[in-house]
Amino acid sequence: MTTRPAAPVELAITFLYYRDLPAAEAFYRDVMGFPLAIDQGKVSKIMAMGQGAYIGLVDEAHGMNDWVEKKPVQICLRVPDVDGWYAYVQSFGGANLSRMFENATLGIRAFVFNDPEGYQIEIQAVRPDGVSAA
Repeated sequence: MTTRPAAPVELAITFLYYRDLPAAEAFYRDVMGFPLAIDQGKVSKIMAMGQGAYIGLVDEAHGMNDWVEKKPVQICLRVPDVDGWYAYVQSFGGANLSRMFENATLGIRAFVFNDPEGYQIEIQAVRPDGVSAA
């Protein structure tokens, strides 16, 4: 068996498929505040979420996979101010916004909502007691 290359991964991109790429780009840029990192024209827009974390928004007509109605992917963001994010998402009427919840097993406080085409976004923070398995 050949040995895995020793060099570290330089960045990671999770690609999601959209029917309306301009609307998805506007949501992640204007609402979520993620800057455009790589513009691949009508094929995809790669947005920077944080250090080394990227989300690729792909026009399903030009991507390697198809758009699907049921979304088996969740985007999860760990933030220091989950309450501030919750108030912000409430202010613009985030689709399918949940109540704030706690998961003692994982040691998080979190909520979820959907992006314009149904991908679920979880915003979470470490619980105030500092206990987190993640």
